Amino acid sequence: MRLHLYSKMIEIQSLNRRQIDRFLFNAPNRYKVYSIPKRNGGERIIAHPSRALKAFQYHLIHILESHFRVHSSAVAYKKGSGIKQNAILHADNPYILKMDFSNFFNSITPELLFMACAWNEFELSCAEERLLTKALFWNKAKNQSGRLSLSVGAPSSPLVSNIIMYLFDETFTKLCEQCGIIYSRYADDLTFSTHHKNILFTLPDAVRTFLNKQYHNRITLNDRKTIFTSKAHNRHITGVTLTTQGTLSIGRDRKRFISSLIHKYTLGLLEPEMTYYLQGLLSFAFHIEPEFKTSMVRKYSDRTVIELIKLRKADGTYSEK
Repeated sequence: MRLHLYSKMIEIQSLNRRQIDRFLFNAPNRYKVYSIPKRNGGERIIAHPSRALKAFQYHLIHILESHFRVHSSAVAYKKGSGIKQNAILHADNPYILKMDFSNFFNSITPELLFMACAWNEFELSCAEERLLTKALFWNKAKNQSGRLSLSVGAPSSPLVSNIIMYLFDETFTKLCEQCGIIYSRYADDLTFSTHHKNILFTLPDAVRTFLNKQYHNRITLNDRKTIFTSKAHNRHITGVTLTTQGTLSIGRDRKRFISSLIHKYTLGLLEPEMTYYLQGLLSFAFHIEPEFKTSMVRKYSDRTVIELIKLRKADGTYSEK
């Protein structure tokens, strides 16, 4: 089967083939790069494509979405799905295994996307391979010999990663169903849970073997983040705490932190940026654990909580959550 990428992009973009090629010539270098702190230390590199390239990527997403499947076990980047839905899948199971891919987006290269196209029986011309490479992948080094990879920050990266990981998701979903294990993947976070004791211990080796065979070790595990846990210990999935009763929580420490920030806000002691940070924390907390809103209203008043939720920046960029 053929994707006919050029003819479809020409129709959407109202550009001819030569104009598309000219636009894409230096596209992998047209990214704005900055860093943000990670929750557990270190920094995450964000590379945002230029406005014109981002628009091109959105059009390409529209085409690819109609040809490729995203597995139901891939729960990130989907409307109506997220970290709460991911945690709910595993909340009732006492035994959990968590694994993490190393440097996930930046480890995904054009060759992996071409492999995924072959798995789906799509034939790419050399020109189409060049179009996908230039449009979707970032040149971190910004030189002619620079290695291209997906960037954290491009709107197309989530879909491309899910396309590439479909074979992995399908294989381990079927394998786990046969063993009474629930599997889900939230971007680079893998979660396996079960009611059966001791059956999760063979999975890390199975995952490594599969990645080596099918992905030629281009995607690898971060072994430091492989964690086995059970109801006897604190269980956390993608930032959400699972209680021993099988419910979801934001955790005691985060509740205390949020409460302390609200207290400072009521005293007029919270800096503006921390106030907007608190607004985001409240949105997350109330989504995961709605009962927490009731306790904050009881402690600080309905007026204070509503005021924080509806807070806007001076430039109007923050609206009601």
